[in-house]
Amino acid sequence: MKCNSATYLILFITLCFVFCVPTVHAFEKEIHADTRCTVCGMFVSKYPAWISKIVHKDGKKEYFDGVKDMLVYYFNPEKYGAVKGNPIVELLVQDYYSLTSFDAKKAYYVVGSDVYGPMGHEFIPFSSSEAAEAFNHDHHGREILTFDRITSELVESMRSGTRMK
Repeated sequence: MKCNSATYLILFITLCFVFCVPTVHAFEKEIHADTRCTVCGMFVSKYPAWISKIVHKDGKKEYFDGVKDMLVYYFNPEKYGAVKGNPIVELLVQDYYSLTSFDAKKAYYVVGSDVYGPMGHEFIPFSSSEAAEAFNHDHHGREILTFDRITSELVESMRSGTRMK
């Protein structure tokens, strides 16, 4: 196959699009540079691909630098300043591949992989079981969990191996 200048131009434009267009993270427009994780205090804007969010009935929003910290809060919100009688109405995570936000209760989470979040071991969310399976295989995950299988004990056990990145 002969390549002419038009072919090279198309190839160049395609590569520029793939590698030069910035990725848009789901919560990017909501997060200010000084927004801190409700659980650990880290600046969440430093880790846009890992941000997760909880919304209370009164509209109060809590942001986290990873799903693990979101789950810590979820299992004991009063410890982190949540008001009793102001229930959590929404939990949002970002799909690891597409970075789109979706309902955390519908996610498939890979645990025990060789990919770490900002605070070490992490629950890595996917919007489809197929994506979770592929990631699990490629990154040597220990298992894939649905939200209903995650317990506070599991979350705490993952925190015990936490390391700052």
